[in-house]
Amino acid sequence: MFYFDPMYFVFLAPALLLSIWASTKTKTAFSKFSRVGNTAGLSGAEAAAHMLQSQGLHIVRSSEEAQRQTNAVAITGVKGFLSDHYDPRARVLRLSPQVFGGRSLSAIGVACHEAGHALQHAHGYAPLGLRTALVPVASFGSWLAFPLILLGFLLNVAGLIWVGIAAFSLIVAFQLITLPVEYDASKRAKLALANLGITRSQEEDRGVAQVLDAAALTYVAAALTAVMTLLYYLFILSQARD
Repeated sequence: MFYFDPMYFVFLAPALLLSIWASTKTKTAFSKFSRVGNTAGLSGAEAAAHMLQSQGLHIVRSSEEAQRQTNAVAITGVKGFLSDHYDPRARVLRLSPQVFGGRSLSAIGVACHEAGHALQHAHGYAPLGLRTALVPVASFGSWLAFPLILLGFLLNVAGLIWVGIAAFSLIVAFQLITLPVEYDASKRAKLALANLGITRSQEEDRGVAQVLDAAALTYVAAALTAVMTLLYYLFILSQARD
């Protein structure tokens, strides 16, 4: 069957290797700088709150409060390792235990990166709005793409294959628009930590940068994986038509 084609691994091998390397690099950097405290003595949650308040946002206790007020964000804990994220619909910054209460360079770096997303939302950063709008269609595409492509090949119906490829293209678009969103959030975090005096030396700045830059590679790997998968689908379609 075509989905056991060795060419799949030819296309995907670089992306898979990058994914493994990026994941390892991220965990290594986070672990290393989790053992290095920040001289300001702030927890991740406190650093994120300081960053948001400096830009005029209000910190509230719950999503319900955040949605009732203008320019309000809630900061809460969430279970899981590196499960940190900002939910623009709920207006909630959710931080993992290591980040929420941690007082390390890793904790403040990750927390302020997520705070960067909250600032993007508050300031109407267009790529974040586009990514948020793509979430439901990309989820639909991920569910629909492969079955349609497989069915199209089994039935020899090119139309089904093209619909499946179009559905998968939504995933590719989502992954590509994620890149500027994530890099911009990290840039905001680095600037805020330095400008607010939360990081107080070049060594601290470099430590935060190592954590955030390593994490950014995981998004590059995800985008590359999506692009190479799309190219593989187009390749097998071209082979089938020859």
